[in-house]
Amino acid sequence: MRRPPTTATHIWKTTTSEGRSKTVRSGVDGAVLTVTIDRPEVRNAVDSDTAAALAESFARFESDPRLAVAVLTGAEGTFCAGFDLKALAAGSGNRLSEVGDGPMGPTRMSLSKPVVAAIEGYAVAGGLELALWCDLRVAARNATLGVFNSMRSSS
Repeated sequence: MRRPPTTATHIWKTTTSEGRSKTVRSGVDGAVLTVTIDRPEVRNAVDSDTAAALAESFARFESDPRLAVAVLTGAEGTFCAGFDLKALAAGSGNRLSEVGDGPMGPTRMSLSKPVVAAIEGYAVAGGLELALWCDLRVAARNATLGVFNSMRSSS
């Protein structure tokens, strides 16, 4: 039996724990949740607050029986440039432990519903980790996936 089409939408606004400006936007259209990393000024790099907001969004998705699939994407043409190294250098890096959420947020979660990565621009380092966590990846022609390593010479 097919579900009737729906045009009803509502928005979840996920903010950081300190109540600063939002770094993750979530919108619902029918049974589809779209989660958008919204830090375009740093190419959607994830800091600890963003990681927590992502994990919270996907925990809410998992527990909501009205939702069937989620889409993870990035704002303004970049999926995610990994963990925010400037935040890490400033001492606001994410905690590392063997249990609980991963440094990128939801990547240790095992969900019962599918998540699709909608990739534009860069999905590198931790951004690639997020994309690989998803069940399906859809990449635009301009997508770049990978891990950048610097080559250092000993001379």
